[in-house]
Amino acid sequence: MSNSLSGFVHGLLYRIGLKKRIHLFSQTEETEIVAAIAEAENLTSAEIRVHISHSHKPSDVVKSAAKTFKTLGMHKTVDRNGILIFLAPHTKQFAIFGDEGIHSKVADGQWDQMRDAMQSHFQQQQFKTGVILGIQESAQLLSKYFSPGDINPNELSNEISNGN
Repeated sequence: MSNSLSGFVHGLLYRIGLKKRIHLFSQTEETEIVAAIAEAENLTSAEIRVHISHSHKPSDVVKSAAKTFKTLGMHKTVDRNGILIFLAPHTKQFAIFGDEGIHSKVADGQWDQMRDAMQSHFQQQQFKTGVILGIQESAQLLSKYFSPGDINPNELSNEISNGN
C-alpha cells in the first residue's frame, strides 16, 4: 500500500473510531492494578473498578462514566457503593464516578484532592501510579463510611474493563 493511501486509510479509520486502541498499561501493570483493587476492597465494603474507554469522540466524560457504570452492573451492589475510575486516554479525560450510596455519605469536595493528585500523575505519563493512587485513596475515604464487616463478598470483578 502506498504511503498516501496508507495515510488516507489510517485517517479514515481514525474518523470512524477504528484506530488502534491505546495500550495504557502493560500486562504487569494491569496485574498490579487488579491487586491494588483487591487489597483496597479489604479495607471497605465498597466495590472499585477501572475502565478504559477507547472512544475517540470528545464527550461529557461524566455521562460516559455513568453509562459505563450501568453497563458494568455497578449499580447492583447491595449498598450501592460502587466506584468507577473511568479513563478516556484518546480525549485525555477521566472521571471518578460513585453510586448513590456513596453520594449520600461523601461530599463532592472530598474527591477533589484525589482527582488533582491523579491528574498530576497522568500529566507526567505515570498512568499506573495515578490509578493505583486513586484506588488506594478511594478505599481510605470509603472505609470511613463502608466498613468491610465480617462478611465482605467481592460483588464485582476486579479486572480492568475496556470499551467505549
